[in-house]
Amino acid sequence: MMKRIFWIFLLLLVIGGIIWWIQPSAAPQQGHGGKNASLSGPMPVVVATAQKGDVNVELDALGAVTPLANITVKTQINGNLIKVGFEEGQIVKAGDLLALIDPRPYQLALEQAQGQLKKDQALLYDARLDLARYQKLVQQDSIAVQQRDTQQSLVEQDEGAVVIDQSQIDTAKLNLVYCHISAPVSGRVGLRQVDPGNYVQTSDANGIVVLTELDPISVIFTLPEDNIPMVMGRLKDGATLEATAYDRNNSTKLATGKLISVDNQIDPTTGTVKIRAQFDNADYSLFPDQFVNIRLLVDTLHDVTIIPNAAIQRGNPATFVYVVQPDSTVKVQAVTLGQIDGDNISITDGLNPGDTVVVDGADKLRDGAKVLLPGEKPADAAPETNDQKGEHKHHRSNQ
Repeated sequence: MMKRIFWIFLLLLVIGGIIWWIQPSAAPQQGHGGKNASLSGPMPVVVATAQKGDVNVELDALGAVTPLANITVKTQINGNLIKVGFEEGQIVKAGDLLALIDPRPYQLALEQAQGQLKKDQALLYDARLDLARYQKLVQQDSIAVQQRDTQQSLVEQDEGAVVIDQSQIDTAKLNLVYCHISAPVSGRVGLRQVDPGNYVQTSDANGIVVLTELDPISVIFTLPEDNIPMVMGRLKDGATLEATAYDRNNSTKLATGKLISVDNQIDPTTGTVKIRAQFDNADYSLFPDQFVNIRLLVDTLHDVTIIPNAAIQRGNPATFVYVVQPDSTVKVQAVTLGQIDGDNISITDGLNPGDTVVVDGADKLRDGAKVLLPGEKPADAAPETNDQKGEHKHHRSNQ
């Protein structure tokens, strides 16, 4: 066992000696000023010029299309459904007839209530006449006061009966109105839940049809709580915040609307706040329960320095760009980033309008590297050195 350990230790010593012998002999890498660098020439790059412009402060969120009104149309009376006044999927206007309940039982109830009213009105009239006579007789001390008081009570009972009869008439008239079920809002009706001929009741859970308002329509989305002070500050100033809806792939613009309300509390489980934006949806490009991407325009920054996003490099220093100098070399310039607006980004510190920055080819650059701008031709090859000329002369003599 000890012999095996000795041979392993000896082998490790031999390997270490070989590594120690080879490593010092490796040639150090040439810097930019070395021979290889002079032969490589300037690096071709694509550049852009920093400009003054406007930057939109936008917040992105995922939302769901939510109708302002989604109504399950139900009957308010019991009866036979004798007519359906819509086609499935039809666009209806507020007040259009959707269904008709058989009105005949309620018409008869109305007539009965009207007849009872006339009867009770006649009784009331007669009771009032008797009361007037009793009052005269009491003044003449011809009857007891108790008899007059009893008649007065009878008159009040008949007056109450008349009031009840009138309420019965009003109820019957209202039931006749309920027989005609109309659309409460404009929108699109869904699939019919019950067919004509069925007996419908107020307790039916599914109702007759679901009516969804489509124009206008809203989108409910969430924003992180850190963004709420900025949004609420703009609303407090009276600003109207524009919201743009894009499809699921965030590539096709669907509609443009405005923010109309912010929820009154933060969801503690997610740290977000619900926000509702409203959209005109005349072309029905937004569909209920559709998932969309929302871009909320909170503010616009004016006269800021803008460069393409591709120019931003991250490393040491933390965030920097390569600025092209007049001698066609590049300089590492630390910058402070502002708001992102599409393919551009604002720079709050480190650049001035007119500065030229590298947007493509920066991965092979270093501070002070020579670059070749678009449209420029590379310089002619460097003249041969005396050693190179001697080598060429020796080669020709050998031939």
